[in-house]
Amino acid sequence: QVQLVESGGGLVQAGGSLRLSCAPSGSIFSFNTMGWYRQAPGKQRELVAIITRSGNTNYADSVKGRFTISGDNAKNTVYLQMNSLKPEDTAVYYCNAQKVMPTRTYWGQGTQVTVSS
Repeated sequence: QVQLVESGGGLVQAGGSLRLSCAPSGSIFSFNTMGWYRQAPGKQRELVAIITRSGNTNYADSVKGRFTISGDNAKNTVYLQMNSLKPEDTAVYYCNAQKVMPTRTYWGQGTQVTVSS
């Protein structure tokens, strides 16, 4: 069973930065995509950023220019660097990994990010 271990959440003031980490139990190259989603209280889970095996990235409009997703092959870890944080970024952030053929989706346990105004 694939496990995704997240770390790096916490409390930060508006304008500050945090870096989230996601380390899968298998190689990051075994997944077609890895990414981060978030869910705020009373809202649906939404995509924040994804990165493909080939290194292509995609971001939600709300985080473009502030967040950066990257992968470190040597550390077998995917990161989400979050800068210029806003109170509306407050949510539980979930690491996601997907395989195809057959399709499989995996989720981390979630890490809380709280941005105070």
